[in-house]
Amino acid sequence: MARDNSKRLKSPHDPVTTSNTNSPLTFSTPTDFVELPSKGIYYAEGHPLHNEEVIEIRYMTAKDEDILTSQSLLKKGIAIDRLLQNVIVDKNIKIEDLLIGDKNAVIIACRKTGYGSIYETQATCPGCSTTAIHSFDLERLTVSSGGSEGSADVTSQEDTGTFLITTPISNVRIELKLLTGQDENYLSQLAANKRKGNLPESGLTDQLQRIIVSVNGHTDLTTLRSFVENMPAKDSRYIRQVYEQITPNIDLAQGFTCESCGYETDRMEVPFTATFFWPKR
Repeated sequence: MARDNSKRLKSPHDPVTTSNTNSPLTFSTPTDFVELPSKGIYYAEGHPLHNEEVIEIRYMTAKDEDILTSQSLLKKGIAIDRLLQNVIVDKNIKIEDLLIGDKNAVIIACRKTGYGSIYETQATCPGCSTTAIHSFDLERLTVSSGGSEGSADVTSQEDTGTFLITTPISNVRIELKLLTGQDENYLSQLAANKRKGNLPESGLTDQLQRIIVSVNGHTDLTTLRSFVENMPAKDSRYIRQVYEQITPNIDLAQGFTCESCGYETDRMEVPFTATFFWPKR
């Protein structure tokens, strides 16, 4: 029997609904399609998001809020990931496999379905350091598709989803990959373990070791670690600049005016605080 896909072909901005047919009362849970910054380009063939431009999520429910208030999940630092996994309609898609920019898009969309697009939080003025409540509109975002387009210095490898660059000082051929939710969790846990063990912070080199796949064709971890720890600072900065350029992501920077000193800027990064998913209502 042919499957009716009419609902799946709706615009990304047209909600559809799912319902619980076992209940004597029928309650419909809307779903929505979230545009992926990556457009699915950098997922391997066989991944459920390969070449898919959108991901379907359902709206947050009261039961989902139980996840956000679960002390055990909060203590483990997995409440947000558990929530996101819960609202993704296609259960073949794992939140840890999402590229960071795509995961950010899902986070923002999920928050909007639960608490609306207006996000009120404490913001600190760059001019006078005064802290005050400021409203940000989550609808006012810019999607960057990243990639190597427009850069002659970066070569995209579509079969692997990686990028090739040559460092300006050491003249080494570097292969970079885009970070996923799994990488993000690994780096976060690594940093926590170092703090717990009173070890020196090394967030910069830890991230570089995670995004660099090969150095002049060498992929063994010992070679990669040695290169990262000993590369010239200019090469490190270049790699980080290229990585920011090629990463598909969401830009939420918005205008800001300080009522205390009159400082104005058209680009203030939206501060993600505890009130993002726990607004006072």
